[in-house]
Amino acid sequence: MTIAIAVFMGFVLDCIFGDPVYRFHPVRIMGKFISVWEKLLKNERKGKMASFVSGAFLSLFLVALSFALPFLLLLFLYRTHIAAGLAVEMAFCYQIFAAKALKDESMRVYYALEGGDIPKARLYLSYIVGRDTQNLNEEEISKAAVETIAENLSDGVIAPMVYMFIGGAPLGFAYKAVSTLDSMIGYKNEKYAYFGKFAARADDVSNFIPSRLAALVMIFASLVCGQNAGQAWKIFVRDRYNHKSPNSAQTESVCAGALGVSLSGDNYYKGVLVKKPTIGDPLRPAGRNDIKTANRLMYATTLIGLFFGILVRVIIYAL
Repeated sequence: MTIAIAVFMGFVLDCIFGDPVYRFHPVRIMGKFISVWEKLLKNERKGKMASFVSGAFLSLFLVALSFALPFLLLLFLYRTHIAAGLAVEMAFCYQIFAAKALKDESMRVYYALEGGDIPKARLYLSYIVGRDTQNLNEEEISKAAVETIAENLSDGVIAPMVYMFIGGAPLGFAYKAVSTLDSMIGYKNEKYAYFGKFAARADDVSNFIPSRLAALVMIFASLVCGQNAGQAWKIFVRDRYNHKSPNSAQTESVCAGALGVSLSGDNYYKGVLVKKPTIGDPLRPAGRNDIKTANRLMYATTLIGLFFGILVRVIIYAL
């Protein structure tokens, strides 16, 4: 039962305080670790196989370390005093969730749009998306923010929750290590084509089941929130693979259907046009209020996921 309590309280703390910003945040430590070891291991003169092996070693070592350190600490604390172990695991789980950070960053875009300040909305959007934002209009800004909420619902909230319910904070941190590796070296470009290939594939594998669970729960959440659940299911079935990632369009397709808007499509990245398939049907133009609706869907999906996760842990405990 301690895992269920720790995960639930971690989410509550995230709702109240948001992701803590401080020098020794675990994800910041992971990022620093990757940066340092990338410089030591990555060599442009290495062959393709050597580069791949170096990247795989970095990935496996960080994931193992991210699991082992909190596991050993919690094992000691739980054996010393269960309350101490629970308190620390709650604090760990709190730092793994990213729901409030996602909401706060996207709502900055919303408030800028509401105030009619398009340049500021573009600036705030640039903090949370990779595409060029300097020429986007209000509809395009709104669509981009909604896409970010929908995609990050899976890998920033539901996926870590799934892993925490399975293996507590240690497995949650292992997942965050995989995610951080992918965000830093998992690019399919010349620089990281081989060094980051293992990290990219590991991220795809680790998100495969959680992204689909998140999409299914989100369909139910759209019904709870008064959105079009039938359209959400239809677009999910039709468009859930309209993305280069096997996982990203799972929740994006549900969100597009629930809101009745079209997401994704062609966009510029560093001045280069990248052509992408669209997700959803343009039943109406996307607008700033869709950012608020997407956030409501995100929180409803999270709460439903928490309910089922706790239920499963209670059943396992009872058995």
